Amino acid sequence: MVFPAAALLAACAANPAPQCAPSQQAAIQDTLYFGTARPHGPDVTPQEWAGFVSAEIAPRFPQGFSLFEAQGQWRNADGSTAHEQTHVLQLVHPADAPSEHAVVEIADRYKTQFAQEAVLRLRSAACMSL
Repeated sequence: MVFPAAALLAACAANPAPQCAPSQQAAIQDTLYFGTARPHGPDVTPQEWAGFVSAEIAPRFPQGFSLFEAQGQWRNADGSTAHEQTHVLQLVHPADAPSEHAVVEIADRYKTQFAQEAVLRLRSAACMSL
């Protein structure tokens, strides 16, 4: 259908990057949701998650990030519903190609390493100050 795609493009065009105050700088805020239930096998353990954070996230974002624990619900590709422990990663980073590549790589590596169908990513423009 053409209409939904056109509406989506119009919505993106209507939401340009924010106008930041002089004391702020433009940035991207990414929030990623990592489910821990595996389709065949045990859940991702706290030790496996800690190893993933150390090996995959920290080297890509040494300037910092935040981690939260949550309970999530996910509809699997087969239509079944999963309730699972979820790790939430929040990043604030420049709107540049290296940062974008790093975020995509983190999600791809998690999916591969822990047999996940998806890693949910929410991306929004933001203004930051320190």
